[in-house]
Amino acid sequence: MKGLVVAGIHSGCGKTTIAMGLMAVLKRRGMNVAPFKVGPDFIDPGFHKQICDRPSRNLDGWMLSKEYNKEVFYKGSHSCDVAIVEGVMGLFDGYDGRSEAGSTAEMAKWLSLPVLLIVDARSMARSAAAMVYGFENFDRELKWAGVVLNRLGSNTHLRYIREAFEGHVDIPLIGGIKKEDGLNLPERHLGLVTQDENPLSPDYIDHLADLIEDSLNLNMLMDNLPELDIPKFFQRQETRQKNSVRIGVARDEAFCFYYQDNFELLEKYGAELVFFSPLRDRSLPPDINGLYLGGGYPELFAEKLSRNKSLMEEIKKLGDNGFPIYAECGGFMYLTEGIEDKSLNYYSMAGIFPVKIMMLDRLKALGYREITLKAFNLLGKPGEKIRGHEFHYSEIKEITGKMDPVVDHNGVTLVYKLSDRPGLKIREEGYMKKNVLGSYVHLHFGSKPQIAENFVRFLDESSLH
Repeated sequence: MKGLVVAGIHSGCGKTTIAMGLMAVLKRRGMNVAPFKVGPDFIDPGFHKQICDRPSRNLDGWMLSKEYNKEVFYKGSHSCDVAIVEGVMGLFDGYDGRSEAGSTAEMAKWLSLPVLLIVDARSMARSAAAMVYGFENFDRELKWAGVVLNRLGSNTHLRYIREAFEGHVDIPLIGGIKKEDGLNLPERHLGLVTQDENPLSPDYIDHLADLIEDSLNLNMLMDNLPELDIPKFFQRQETRQKNSVRIGVARDEAFCFYYQDNFELLEKYGAELVFFSPLRDRSLPPDINGLYLGGGYPELFAEKLSRNKSLMEEIKKLGDNGFPIYAECGGFMYLTEGIEDKSLNYYSMAGIFPVKIMMLDRLKALGYREITLKAFNLLGKPGEKIRGHEFHYSEIKEITGKMDPVVDHNGVTLVYKLSDRPGLKIREEGYMKKNVLGSYVHLHFGSKPQIAENFVRFLDESSLH
């Protein structure tokens, strides 16, 4: 098998489009392509999955250990011909300016993969060679697959930069792509519009593949990639515990932010996942032992969600009676009393948590988070630590009931001690009412796989009472 990392000189240089184009053209050539994404991103992996017809897995240098990242890569690459890892931000951008921690460069070295560097060549000619020279010499431990120049103005533009590379840059120039506005995918406040809501058309995917085929020297690129040795250990099927619980998972255009690993870890420890749509289904799946409500865009579908009263009433009744429910970000918003959009329209939600949510014009929170459990709950016991990230444009507008660290059984308990990545800002979060746990934080169960096991065991034990 072969593999590479698609990295950019900065965010927005076109690495997502080019990574998808490479996936599309290699798939069209008959290869089995294993897609990956560096960083806490839910949207790009959805497009990867559509193109490659297999799940795209997240890799992350802070949420996940080096060993776990390698295991995810090996498992996800099994039986494939080529692995394509889309990077995050600029190649060397990480958690701070002092180290490579959390960067695409760090991940490339962990996985022993060469880097295909994407350069936004707008408004540059000879200076592009100086920039690439700097990237090439900044970290001599990196391996290189090549350079792709993006957003070129003409063939002459490409020729000027190719001439500038000669005698200065050792990384091979694989080709250049001219600026084309029609390639841009629609965006909104959390990034691109999701694949669940706006799938790529077959024509768009074919156009991407054609563009890469016509613009890059793919044979040179593939020849530059070393053969990878996938350890035989990871080629064995993982043993799974016998199914003991059924978890209802909200999955549609409004709730689509999930890590593939979270699903697979729950299944590994004995859960059967049963997907349903809060937008369309009037009732929950039968014979479930708990609910998992992920993030997404409930605010964009608030009117339709609020009209599905029978489902919300069923969820509220279950939650008020002690049924286990775990909800993240958009899922948490769905369990509040209601959401006020930016036009001040108010839509009622399930009403388990006594708060109201308001949407903002600005980003409210963005960054990695580590949570420490303060009390027993469906994810674990006090002292257990889990990592994740937070990214939302909403906040709690109004508290309509008890929200206190210590309250009676019918109130809401704050069960997370939450800190940002450097551990500088610590606050109370994680809202628990009976066996309903909601939070703005998206947790990656791979940061502590025991959490998935705890969740399944909690549901199993709850169903016996």
